Amino acid sequence: MQRRTDGVNEASPPVVEVTIEIPRGSFLKRGSNGHIDFVSPVPCPFNYGSVHSHIGGEGDYLDAVVLGPRMAAGTRVQMPAWGAVGLSERFMYDDKLICASEPLSERQRQGVLSFFYLYARCKGLLNLVRGQRGKSRCEGWGEARAAIARASPAEDLAIVPKIGF
Repeated sequence: MQRRTDGVNEASPPVVEVTIEIPRGSFLKRGSNGHIDFVSPVPCPFNYGSVHSHIGGEGDYLDAVVLGPRMAAGTRVQMPAWGAVGLSERFMYDDKLICASEPLSERQRQGVLSFFYLYARCKGLLNLVRGQRGKSRCEGWGEARAAIARASPAEDLAIVPKIGF
């Protein structure tokens, strides 16, 4: 197994099918149910979607980010997951798989992490305004396989999120 010194394992990353929900450049943040969660003051720098074969820590489909050019909402793409970013919010932990056609450079990885550190702070402020308790924070970079192992296999294709936005 080939190992990189930056902690990213390049040997056969897991491949997942991601359904794009928020195209790169979009200002609207939607949940997998299609409802608008919030309108962002800045465009999303990544394609954001979910893996419908697994349920993440918040009780919704496992989140995934796809790096690369803008993809239309509803696009399904098979992508290797090179890592995961963990977020804690409202007393829940949730992973975001980080997918790309090629391994991420250290610069790309740091860019993804920087985005999620900022995202967690902004989401914490939004939750405060909404009267929702619990801190929001980015827990850092982790292994994609570990994130998938923490998720539950989706038994029912008609998932209703446990939490309201």
